[in-house]
Amino acid sequence: MSATKTEERQQTRPGPFGECPLPIFDHPQIVLGHGSGGKLSAELVEKVFVRRFHNPTLEKMDDQAQLQIAGARLAFTTDSFVVTPIFFPGGDIGTLAVNGTVNDLAVGGARPLYLAAAFILEEGLPAADLERVVDSMAQAAASAGVQFVTGDTKVVNRGKGDKLFITTSGIGLLDRPTQISADGARPGDKILLSGYLGDHGITILSQREGLEFDTILQSDCAALNGLVAAMLDEAEAAGNLAGIRSMRDPTRGGVATVLNEIADRSRTGILLRESEIPVRESVRGACEMLGLDPLYVANEGKLVAIVAPEIADRILAAMRSHPLGADSRLIGEVVESHPGLVLMKTSVGGTRVVDVLFGEQLPRIC
Repeated sequence: MSATKTEERQQTRPGPFGECPLPIFDHPQIVLGHGSGGKLSAELVEKVFVRRFHNPTLEKMDDQAQLQIAGARLAFTTDSFVVTPIFFPGGDIGTLAVNGTVNDLAVGGARPLYLAAAFILEEGLPAADLERVVDSMAQAAASAGVQFVTGDTKVVNRGKGDKLFITTSGIGLLDRPTQISADGARPGDKILLSGYLGDHGITILSQREGLEFDTILQSDCAALNGLVAAMLDEAEAAGNLAGIRSMRDPTRGGVATVLNEIADRSRTGILLRESEIPVRESVRGACEMLGLDPLYVANEGKLVAIVAPEIADRILAAMRSHPLGADSRLIGEVVESHPGLVLMKTSVGGTRVVDVLFGEQLPRIC
């Protein structure tokens, strides 16, 4: 329990087994858990930012804002990247910055077009490291079909910046009549996952802590706009573009957090099947050894999609036909019972609540 906690109060929340008391924390200072993507992050965003900046677009709380400007539908997003270490197997902070922003646009149904980047450099950062990161960003942007069109650079004193921070913003075109949002899930919808969980988070942890495993771990960092386009093409061919209700890329907080957000926003329940959730044995073993749950570990090249049952098989087949979705699975469904909660049928036949963490299993992960 954090030493900065000054107050703990109880709040009840309806669940499948009655009213469950959940502690809510108030902090006089920012703690690492506020960057977790979990309950502390949600509380920070709601109490500090949404309360002051509130408007209908912001309050949808999707990964991107969807805007109508001069007759065009645009998607706009921004994100900051503070990963430690800045280089890791499968990528670096530069590829994360590009792909993460592209993915936030893509999962809203947008075609990513343009990026901006702001760099905070720490005095003493080797120029060769900066050049290596920017080269990675240029290559990732070219692969994703986007362009950097503006940016900014600042330098802070030695010891004040942890080498390099990057903030990227992106604009994309919503050129199909999609309405993809976290509040779109409906009972009966199917939940599709595009591949193995936890590769990125466990790779970062192993590099940071010097852990060695029998198999080579590598981040799944990738741009998902091609995979999303294949899914939208298939939905359009089926005459049911609206059948793709919601999509998220499960980065901070993992799959568990994004599914809880969807359940809460859509006021539906979610039921997962543990036996269908793919986790590599190397990642599973690392999680068991370290006391982590793969459902909460960050990913940087995966997506979760909520789709209408009548097109679920077609969308799943389209995902499996794409290189980034070859290991896609149907992992559960949206249900009418226990609205706002995510439950999981375990491999041993029981059922457990998959809640949102208060803090963070792995800080500074993306």
